[in-house]
Amino acid sequence: MKNNNTIINSAKETIKLEGEAILNLANFINEDFVNATNLIYNSNGRVIITGIGKSAIIATKIVATLNSTGTPAVFMHAADAIHGDLGLILEDDVVICISKSGNTPEIKVLVPLIKNANNKMIAITGNKSSFLGQQADYVLNTFVEKEACPNNLAPTTSTTAQLVLGDALAVSLLELRGFTSRDFAKYHPGGALGKKLYLRVLDISSVNKKPAVTLDTSIKDVIIEISENMLGVTAVVQNQKIVGIITDGDLRRMLAKVDDFSSLTAKDIMSSNPKRIEEDAMAIDAMEILEENGISQLLVEKEGNYAGVVHLHDLIKEGII
Repeated sequence: MKNNNTIINSAKETIKLEGEAILNLANFINEDFVNATNLIYNSNGRVIITGIGKSAIIATKIVATLNSTGTPAVFMHAADAIHGDLGLILEDDVVICISKSGNTPEIKVLVPLIKNANNKMIAITGNKSSFLGQQADYVLNTFVEKEACPNNLAPTTSTTAQLVLGDALAVSLLELRGFTSRDFAKYHPGGALGKKLYLRVLDISSVNKKPAVTLDTSIKDVIIEISENMLGVTAVVQNQKIVGIITDGDLRRMLAKVDDFSSLTAKDIMSSNPKRIEEDAMAIDAMEILEENGISQLLVEKEGNYAGVVHLHDLIKEGII
């Protein structure tokens, strides 16, 4: 039990220390942050982000975030840069160097080379008076009082601060660009996230069959229509317009009420004014309608005419839910 309490207390203390350090970053958002953001926003080039050790790992994440939110970015390892990769940096590129101390040997070699090429340089460092801090055009301060590591050695709080400041920079640029969910979808076409952003109802309903009966269709033929199309539903249509819907549940309720249904037709058991959606609507919107109304099928329209069915199972299969 003592060991368990030690683990819990250690985890809580780590979260507390890092949380306080992150909140303190807000005090460092100043004119340099504004100028650095505008520099990147107005640049005709890319953002080259470099670092060494754990800072290099953070740099790769910031690069990924920038790329996915509309700011072209490239990672360049500081050690590799001074052994040939410096050629990654083009004339109009903006360079971001990440280093807690700002005084590592690789940074001291790399920074003058960047300055000689006349590229603008932004420092993300916890030491404004360091070699990096003094040489950079703009300094984004990530100073932390101490690492979460009990020995104050392993990069923990400091790398978290770097990561959060990178997110702040990416979001500021995103908002400057007016980056929308549709723009986001262009960069995230795969997986469930992408599908939520770009998949339309038509993409799903067009694959399904299109069950339909008229007002005067016999119950026997309604049952056949529902069974053959395997969607658990059929639309009731008149002049291509949806006038009702019949589901498996409607048939079960009918059988529980009447012994002889030979004279009944679709209009006798259908539900009028069913929920529907336009085929060019987003699939995620269809999902919301289904969830809000506790239903499994939704009729689809195209310019007011019946166009098909989208089923809850289709959306689950596509990873929308």
